[in-house]
Amino acid sequence: MLRIVNRVVTGVVGLVLVVLGGSVLAVGLGVKPPSWWIYDGRHDVLLSDARRTRWRHDGWWWPTVLAVLAVLVLLALWWLVAVLRRRRLAEVAVRTGDGEGALLRGRALEGVLATDAGDLDGVAHAHVRLAGTRTAPEARVRLGLEPHVDPGAALDHLTANALAHARDSAGLDALPTEVQLTGVKHRAERVS
Repeated sequence: MLRIVNRVVTGVVGLVLVVLGGSVLAVGLGVKPPSWWIYDGRHDVLLSDARRTRWRHDGWWWPTVLAVLAVLVLLALWWLVAVLRRRRLAEVAVRTGDGEGALLRGRALEGVLATDAGDLDGVAHAHVRLAGTRTAPEARVRLGLEPHVDPGAALDHLTANALAHARDSAGLDALPTEVQLTGVKHRAERVS
């Protein structure tokens, strides 16, 4: 969701800046602007003294300006925190059966999943990253497969062994997983 919001906000801000900058450039080069546009011609200023100070002495002007600026600052801070927030899950809640529960380090579960996934013959490397919440984790797995490995067999091995083992040992009802399979480069074999 954050990735989509990031792209939409960046795209909208970029589009507005390109349109405004392009219009200023076009009018500066001599293109006649429409009658409803912000300024009239090449020698017109963007904000005249009259436009800039029109509402300055009204009682609502400064509180409105400050409120809009405060909202913009809060939105920018929210966006910055969301972008810099760690995406890796630190802990997973494990059901122990006695009603208490325990916490398992996310990196430990990632390591076990990567080791189990890499045990299949022909898997060159396996990387696992946990996301989601501690009670409902989600796994993102990248497997680097050598050319002789059947991708279906690798996916079946991952699902039946590594993911099932991790899900059962952590006491999770489900472990949604996104798997990315890639082929690794290899040297050409010499034929004699």
